[in-house]
Amino acid sequence: MMSTVADDKEKKTVLLLFAWALILVVSHLPEIITSELLFGIPDWLDWAKFGAVAFILVLCGLWKTVRPLWQLAVVFLVFQFVLMISSWVETRPGWLNFFHGSDPTFTRVFGESFVRDIFVTLAVIATLWTLKGSRRQFFLVKGEMDAPIEPIPWLGIGKGESWRTFGWIFAGVGGLGVAISVLLSVELSWDVIRGVLPMLPSVLLFSAINSFNEEIYYRTTLLSTLPEHIGKNHALLINAVFFGMAHYLHGTPSGIFGFLLIGFYGWLIGKSLLETKGFLWAWIIHFVPDVFTFASYTLFWVQQ
Repeated sequence: MMSTVADDKEKKTVLLLFAWALILVVSHLPEIITSELLFGIPDWLDWAKFGAVAFILVLCGLWKTVRPLWQLAVVFLVFQFVLMISSWVETRPGWLNFFHGSDPTFTRVFGESFVRDIFVTLAVIATLWTLKGSRRQFFLVKGEMDAPIEPIPWLGIGKGESWRTFGWIFAGVGGLGVAISVLLSVELSWDVIRGVLPMLPSVLLFSAINSFNEEIYYRTTLLSTLPEHIGKNHALLINAVFFGMAHYLHGTPSGIFGFLLIGFYGWLIGKSLLETKGFLWAWIIHFVPDVFTFASYTLFWVQQ
């Protein structure tokens, strides 16, 4: 009996280590390492990541201990493949002329990444839907908006609290944090504000698309496949690291501080997904700070 328990514990440890390995491979860690050590991101990196995920998927088929990771590996293999196709399309003359031709606008330049990301997101949704058989199985439903929030004593959240209250609090705090950092980094004037106003519809649209896209491929992919195999806490921690690394190089804020802050924010959003069993609060909590982030881009655009 003792041997069986020890074997089970060892298998769970191996599974957890491989889950971390898979996530770190597809995360932005390779880009961070190459940027810091090689002063740039090599062209072959996406192919290397694709090959590494393919290897892990083959390993899932051959090794029973890590087999529970096969669905996540499939999703990320599709993700990497579509991402590489999108990157190739972005180098085509017609694409470049449309988005970066003469006198490019804010909407065209920033819209480029969202056209690409929408295709990636749709591919991930299609893959998850095929694997899971129902969109509810990967949280693509509204969810229980007034679901109880699991207590977080060190944040002052006790028993009996609801996501209907703290969802808005988290969204508001996130938005306020970004707004303050933006105001400290730019000089506002009436001319700048007048220049920004026509871009507000684009800001709202880009914020809605970006928050939706990132919640799909940074959150639902992991949290619809990992918790049942490695536990909720480990899954949330992995997701926090995964989300934080995505903002290390180009986040608002970026760097180590951005990684820690946004990783923590991602942990909270992940909790909302698991505890409400739906997508809406996660999207709202992500959308609000994104509005201020994209508003900051318009400020810099006008001031150029």
